[in-house]
Amino acid sequence: MIAALAHAQKGLVGYAHPFDGPVNPDKDLELTNALPADVALGNADYYELVGFSDHRSSADIWYRLLNLGFRLPAGAGTDAMANYASLRGPVGMNRVFIGIIGEVTPEKLHSGLKEGRTFVSNGPLLGLDLDGKHSGDEIALAKATTLPYHASLRSIVAIDHFEVIFNGRVIASHRPDGARTQADVNGKVEIPVSGWLILRAWNEHADPKVQDIYPYASTSPIYITVDRQVPRSREDATYFVSWLDRVIAGATARNDYNSAQEKQNTLQYLSAARTVFQTKLASRGQLIDCLKY
Repeated sequence: MIAALAHAQKGLVGYAHPFDGPVNPDKDLELTNALPADVALGNADYYELVGFSDHRSSADIWYRLLNLGFRLPAGAGTDAMANYASLRGPVGMNRVFIGIIGEVTPEKLHSGLKEGRTFVSNGPLLGLDLDGKHSGDEIALAKATTLPYHASLRSIVAIDHFEVIFNGRVIASHRPDGARTQADVNGKVEIPVSGWLILRAWNEHADPKVQDIYPYASTSPIYITVDRQVPRSREDATYFVSWLDRVIAGATARNDYNSAQEKQNTLQYLSAARTVFQTKLASRGQLIDCLKY
């Protein structure tokens, strides 16, 4: 498959412009997207959180994957033609910023993206420090505790929402200063279980200075392990099992494969991914579904 060919050449595989709205496996008329399978089987190196899609809908799916312990960095990309910018903004509107120490080299860019030392944006600039750690880092704790954080924002447009997210839930919301274009805030966050933490900024509506559906930015996660436990979520594992059940049913019903072997390989791939999520549904770990903030 394409991902295997890319990895064989030391390339990275990103999942581009993911979702334009919520995905409901129980109600959607058609569901063919194989993102959960590719993530479960290690064939997605980063996720295009900011791109030619709805950023918040794409984030909702991303959060569910992170809740199951998958480490999937945020990437970005502009789906635009250099001579036709009115479709969804000009080339370079959606960007991924990679933290590099020292000289910038292709190797450092490659490793920085793969390790998730990134933030993505179509306008706002973000900075996040959690107890001295940054995006892509891991914090190992012996027990539940409280950690200090510093969050910063610089933006060319006023920002409505400037938030700290832990395991998919908003745990701190800050209002930028004055014209709402900058912020430097300190706070503390309770870490009761293993999981992940990000910083994001976004607006409800479009702004003419940002030629996208609305301003949006997010860091990649800082990963946190408490008592060496892996995070798990029954709700999210069930969600992806249902998702893959729909994809498998659709793939089984198709009769336009190039060969019987191609169909068999496809169904085996999807079934192997479903097993990963089914295993997570039954596995031990720190359950995050019932957390209250």
